Amino acid sequence: MIYTPAEDSWLLADKVRKYAVGRKVLDIGAGSGIQSEMALKAGAEKVLAVDIDDESLMFLKRKNFNAVKSDLFSNVKGKFDLIVFNPPYLPEDKREDAESRRATTGGKNGDEIILRFLRDVKKHLAKNGIILIVLSSLTPDERILKLIKKNKMEKEIIAEKTLFMEKLEVWKICWKRRA
Repeated sequence: MIYTPAEDSWLLADKVRKYAVGRKVLDIGAGSGIQSEMALKAGAEKVLAVDIDDESLMFLKRKNFNAVKSDLFSNVKGKFDLIVFNPPYLPEDKREDAESRRATTGGKNGDEIILRFLRDVKKHLAKNGIILIVLSSLTPDERILKLIKKNKMEKEIIAEKTLFMEKLEVWKICWKRRA
């Protein structure tokens, strides 16, 4: 299932446009390719789109994106200046069908996929690299914040949008600056 760009996608894309200029960009969970497309339009040096979904990969390749099948970083090599991720971030809802859940649900609590991402991102983020990630007010952030701190990183909320039942945020995460 290809995730159709929604409010979270557009909120993130606006920031990708700003941060992608001249950078090597990794688009994790690329889906429709909206973030990859925005990065290229902004003047990214290079963009690699990865997704675990075969349908998304075929779609990305038809659009001539450099696309690789990967479960997060499993098939990613190298370091990137900008890593973009619009993850499945909602807590599990048994009423949602399985296909839709794959695109929206981040695990039982909603933070599990983000935690996996943060555990592995260090190996792929360049020295002055930046992570842009979307979170929802419905996503528990306690373990995420703890892992960011443990990774010697810091986060800043750089965009937000309030919707009917939630607030979306784009977090900019980078290595802690030395004092």
